Amino acid sequence: MKIRVAKSAGFCFGVRRALKTAYETADLRKNACMLGDIVHNEEVVRAVTKSGIKKINRLTAGKNRTLLIRAHGTSREIFKKARFLGYKIVDATCPMVKEIHKIAAAMEKKDYKIIVVGDKKHDEVKGITGQLKKRALVIDTEKNIPYTSLKKIKKAAVVVQSTQNIEKVVKIINKLKPHIDNLKFINTICRPTRIKQEEAKIMPLKNDVMIIIGSKTSANTKRLYEISRSLNKQSYWIQSEKDIKPAWFKKAESVGITSGASTPDKTTTNVVKYIKTIT
Repeated sequence: MKIRVAKSAGFCFGVRRALKTAYETADLRKNACMLGDIVHNEEVVRAVTKSGIKKINRLTAGKNRTLLIRAHGTSREIFKKARFLGYKIVDATCPMVKEIHKIAAAMEKKDYKIIVVGDKKHDEVKGITGQLKKRALVIDTEKNIPYTSLKKIKKAAVVVQSTQNIEKVVKIINKLKPHIDNLKFINTICRPTRIKQEEAKIMPLKNDVMIIIGSKTSANTKRLYEISRSLNKQSYWIQSEKDIKPAWFKKAESVGITSGASTPDKTTTNVVKYIKTIT
C-alpha cells in the first residue's frame, strides 16, 4: 500500500517560532510561566512544561517571574495586568496573528464595527477581540449570523481567525453584504493554513484512506479533517498511532496523511511506521 505524507504536514512557522522562544526562555529565565497552552497539542505542552515553564490558570504576583505569551496571542488587558503585577513578558505570539491584531485595531480607529469570523471560544479569537475598545461581533457559522444586530451597523470590517476555511468564510461574507452597506473584508487566513487546506482538497481524491493527525483542541486540524471528510468518507482524525484501527485499511491501496500546524513530526513518523506494520 502506498503511503503519501503531505508536504505541509506538521509545524507551521508560527508554532516553530513560539517553541524556539519557549525553550530559549526556559534556558535563560527562572520562574517562567505561560497562561494556558502555548499551542493546541498535548505532547508539545508536556515538552514545554518539562523544560521548566510552568502552566498557570491566572495571574498572581509577578515579581521575579516571566510570563510567556502563547502562539495564539492574548488580549491587551492581559499584557496590562501582567506588567502591573510585575511580570517580565516574553511574547511568542505568531507574527501573522499579530498582524490581525494590528488590522482590527486600525479599522476600529476608523470607526468600523469589527466582525471576527472564527470560533467564539478559541484563544486566537479572544486575543483578536481583546485588542479592541468596543465589543466585536464574532460569527462562527452562517447559521449563527445575528441578523437583528446587523441592522444597527452602518459600516463594518471583517477579519478572520487565521486557521479558518476560506470557503465557509466567503459564505458568511455573502450573507452579510445585503445587510451592511459599507462592508470591508480583509482575508487574514494565514499562508500556511491556505497551503495545508489546498493539499487537503487534493489528497482525499487521490487516496483510498485519509489520516489527519492533531489534537482534538486544534482548530486548524479540525478544518483539515472537515475538508478531507467532505471529499472522502474514509477520512479519520487521530491524535497518535494509538487511535488507528487496522480495519480502516482493508482493500485500501493508498493512504494519504496530513497533520495540523501544532503536530510534531515525530508523531507523524510514528503513525507512518505503525501503518506499515499493520499493512
